[in-house]
Amino acid sequence: MSDYYQGKTAIITGGASGVGRSIAFGLGRAGANVVIGDVDTNAMAAVTADLAAEQISHRIEHCDVTSAESLQALLDAALETFNEVDIVFANAGIGAGEAGPIWGFSEKDWQWCFNVNLWGAVNSINVFMPYLVTRPDRTHIVITGSGNGAYMVLPDVPIYTATKAAVHSITENLHYQVQMGGLPVVVSALFPGPHVVETGLFNSGRVRPEEFDKGVSGNETGINSVEDMKRMAEEYGFDLKTTHPDEVAEMALAGLPNGDFWLLAHTDESKAKIQRRADMIINKTTPIPESVG
Repeated sequence: MSDYYQGKTAIITGGASGVGRSIAFGLGRAGANVVIGDVDTNAMAAVTADLAAEQISHRIEHCDVTSAESLQALLDAALETFNEVDIVFANAGIGAGEAGPIWGFSEKDWQWCFNVNLWGAVNSINVFMPYLVTRPDRTHIVITGSGNGAYMVLPDVPIYTATKAAVHSITENLHYQVQMGGLPVVVSALFPGPHVVETGLFNSGRVRPEEFDKGVSGNETGINSVEDMKRMAEEYGFDLKTTHPDEVAEMALAGLPNGDFWLLAHTDESKAKIQRRADMIINKTTPIPESVG
């Protein structure tokens, strides 16, 4: 793997924490230059120090994926420092922390989550693809989605699920258009997992913009971390399995040299859920909700 990434430059949005951070270190240790865009000031400071400590070639920039201008500035910064960009991870994403019936959700939750998760992906495609298609060598764009929305519908976080369903539809369409055009860009759909990933997604409120403040501290679910989720699972008598972000990064970086579209780790249980959904559609049976675990 290291030979493939040696000397390449990668942009990672949402790269200061979670899966993005793990991807940055995986790439850096394999000899790549790393350019991170993020809005979390504290995480940006930490990742800057940690990358420097490992002598990984890097540049860190404030980048808001809801703004195409901000993404363009990130691309310009990457090109200014490293001359070329070979890989883009459109990875930034948030959870809105919604809870209860869909008809009771705050409009601000809908707006914020769609702005970051959906428009962040669209803006990334609009900014990075025109550059990537000009490169004579093979380049990559990797869009982080979620199995919750892409191939199953879990009932717990409908806003998040809706954004990720749209993101996957766009990612797959982008892949088809690239194929039809014979373009030298490999499109990949990254699905963190196979279990609940230990990231700050449940604490996305730390970066909620003032314009989307709904006057609630923390998530209305009462789940503000993976640890909260584990405790709640224990109360209901089941052991919640989790996945470390490093495992996701390892899976993703193993798939890119092969040109894989699906950067996805399965379990027997996840395959069974997909099979049940496919059978339900084919047989037109009434849907029954799947569990999160």
